[in-house]
Amino acid sequence: MFFPAYNDAPSIGALVESAFAVLRREAADYEVIVINDGSADHTADVLAELERRYAPRMKVVTHLKNRGYGAALRSGFTTASKELVFYTDGDGQYDVGELAKLIEKMKPDVGLVNGFKLERNDPQHRIWIGNVYNAFARFLFSIQIRDIDCDFRLIRRRLLEDMKLTSTSGTICVELVRKAELSPYRVEEVGVHHYPRLHGRSQFFRFRSLLKTLYQLFRLYMTTTIAVTVARLHSAIGWTSR
Repeated sequence: MFFPAYNDAPSIGALVESAFAVLRREAADYEVIVINDGSADHTADVLAELERRYAPRMKVVTHLKNRGYGAALRSGFTTASKELVFYTDGDGQYDVGELAKLIEKMKPDVGLVNGFKLERNDPQHRIWIGNVYNAFARFLFSIQIRDIDCDFRLIRRRLLEDMKLTSTSGTICVELVRKAELSPYRVEEVGVHHYPRLHGRSQFFRFRSLLKTLYQLFRLYMTTTIAVTVARLHSAIGWTSR
């Protein structure tokens, strides 16, 4: 289980404590990782105390500068060492206790269990922007799952190793889901609760972050389209050569 964290000092402590309580019930072999993505508040101090308390099962990875949401997730995926990898955000808007729902769906042929928000508890403008972004990304990439924007995911590490994720912004969620749906594994979905953000503000809904995400979204679309075209050409050439 890992959490990307950026200026999440007020929420990350309770989240990590809940994570250990859940994992003691659900798994015999587990770890908790927090990616501190260049936080400017007291996140580092909170994490240092948690790491002392929960050693050796807890690990903190620190980015000296803020690299972006996608880069934080990629650090988490790289650091995770167990067969199954779960992540959610460090702001505490999801209940890690609902991990049990995802584990129940994780069968041998499933690569990703993706949550979807039963009800989104955000300001109305964020709900509107999120709905537009979700619909646009699903249409552009022909994605089947209903909620790309739900960062409550359980993933098979073998699938992650095959993905070669490249995004550094929130686009990584689209990239991850799209590549999972194109893989030999099945994708499952589970409804989860979403709670109001009690501390700080979302980094995704800032103007510069949105511009960066849109840029990377179109770049991902172009590279994905090229890759699919090349694969089809190789297949056609191989077919005609026989």
